[in-house]
Amino acid sequence: MAINLFEDFDPVSSKQWKQKIQFELKGADYNDTLIWNSPEDIKVKPFYHKDEFTKAFPITTKASEFKICQNIFVFDIEKSIERALESLNRGAESLRFTIENDTIDITKLLESLPLKNVLVYFNLNFISIDFVNKINAIAIQKKAVVFINLDPIGQLAKEGNWFETKEKNNFDTLNLIATAAPNQSIISIDSSLYQNAGANMVQQIAYSLAHANEYFNRIPIINQPIVFEVAVGTNYFFEIAKLRALRILFKLIAKEYNHNLDCHLFVTPTKRNKTLYDYNVNMLRTTTECMSAIIGGADAIANLPYDSLYHKDNEFGDRIARNQLLVLKNESYFDKVNNPADGSYYIETLTNQLAEKSLVLFKDIEANGGFLKQLNEGIIKRKIQESADKEQELFDTGKEVLLGTNKYPNKEDRMKQDLELFPFVKINPRKTLITPIIEKRLAEKTEQERLASE
Repeated sequence: MAINLFEDFDPVSSKQWKQKIQFELKGADYNDTLIWNSPEDIKVKPFYHKDEFTKAFPITTKASEFKICQNIFVFDIEKSIERALESLNRGAESLRFTIENDTIDITKLLESLPLKNVLVYFNLNFISIDFVNKINAIAIQKKAVVFINLDPIGQLAKEGNWFETKEKNNFDTLNLIATAAPNQSIISIDSSLYQNAGANMVQQIAYSLAHANEYFNRIPIINQPIVFEVAVGTNYFFEIAKLRALRILFKLIAKEYNHNLDCHLFVTPTKRNKTLYDYNVNMLRTTTECMSAIIGGADAIANLPYDSLYHKDNEFGDRIARNQLLVLKNESYFDKVNNPADGSYYIETLTNQLAEKSLVLFKDIEANGGFLKQLNEGIIKRKIQESADKEQELFDTGKEVLLGTNKYPNKEDRMKQDLELFPFVKINPRKTLITPIIEKRLAEKTEQERLASE
């Protein structure tokens, strides 16, 4: 005979929990002591209870299907092929090639790779219908699943200029590509830019959606998934909720354009909290960030090597980054359950609150001329800078902690001789249409001061 042990205990209401907590506080104020206010103005409670929970938005995530992706910057074709083959043999399940210009021999790059049923992403830092047609033809021949990440609005936001000189030409070319390759995903949203520049989570979600809405308005024949490249930080549960909220709101907005496909979330750890000194801590940061990405519903994850700030691409850094995801997948069983956050009152409540606040901001952007208008007027950059400055102040005063940098630093660390890359904001004077949104790490000023004193 089965015994239901829960019948031996009376249910405890949220009111009873609060009364017990207030008794234990011995006169201290409940709100001042136990309520934490996030940068998004979300008041985080000490506990969450079904008495106070309402599931506002349905969502489906498929943690069992996430793919481990390897980033490859294409410069030397032979080396890129070698690296792709090595990555696939060592556990990578998808590849993302970043290509700077259309002089790369794309046929040579792909012809020797085993791409059948492999997810392949192409980050193109230019726009060319001929190049896309070549990729599309090879993908059909090799039965590869291809995402071509074209984002002229992201190019404007990050670099200050369009791919093509005139705004209209960028969208005309995108429309031509969409017509020529109707079964190909060609549109990408670089949401990681907003996170890495210091936007809070509500801004990240709302700006990403408003960014996507510009494409819906200008490319009427979008009938394939849109890729969102999203960066996640170490605020573990908030990042899970952020990805869930982004997926929910995208479906809500896309439905207005009769677009019934889900978005495709390509997730990477943030650069903003990564450090030059005590760099091994970066491995711990990226591990929790990848965990958030999986539980939050990422379709693919490209981990960030622990030494990516100061080392060129190298086999050891790649292997460690890839193995972090392989351990999560094969040893930690993160791929065994779909919708793993369902039933967590805390995560579900955060999801609802982020979605509601982001939708309000999205509507405000649209009511005031749309994302491109506000980007051109500098409003988006100014709002992100305001959020970044607040976070920077928290770091500078020690309230936001990066271990090994502004707390428990190892004064014996020396990094000057190890720098293969310049790890700080690069100054690149050039003529631009708008002032670009600049990615900047929290620890840059502190690290520059330490390097100068070595």
